[in-house]
Amino acid sequence: MSTFPEIINIESVLPHRGRMRLVEQVLTYDADSVAVALQVPADGLFHKGNGVPAYVGIEYMAQAVACWAGAMARLQGRPQPLGFLLGSRRYQAEVPMFACGSHLRIEARRELMGDNGLGVFACRILDEQGQLLASANVSVFEPPDAAAYLEQEA
Repeated sequence: MSTFPEIINIESVLPHRGRMRLVEQVLTYDADSVAVALQVPADGLFHKGNGVPAYVGIEYMAQAVACWAGAMARLQGRPQPLGFLLGSRRYQAEVPMFACGSHLRIEARRELMGDNGLGVFACRILDEQGQLLASANVSVFEPPDAAAYLEQEA
């Protein structure tokens, strides 16, 4: 993955705030992919027992995709876009939980991005040693005019 020279502040590319911002850092990004990182919290919103259930990995992946979209908008001088997670296909978790304190790397690679705002990303979650913990294809929608789209849907 070749990278653009500037590693960016996550708040400038990800609209999630407070306890809903689950990823912590943009590691690298380019025109087709992004890698973000987080340390699984012991007291986070989705914490259960000794970790976070593996199904939360879908949201980790979605936030990685949002970071990519935000970085691309920023490069083009556009405001942070509004996007929607439509769903996932073939989510495969190799572990039942992400252990508290573990460091995760979430990677998302653009497979398809249509002019209509529909996109598909191949995503995976890796541990510190590079072992695959989860993978999925994530479908997203970024409406060209988010305000008009939300008004139409109301």
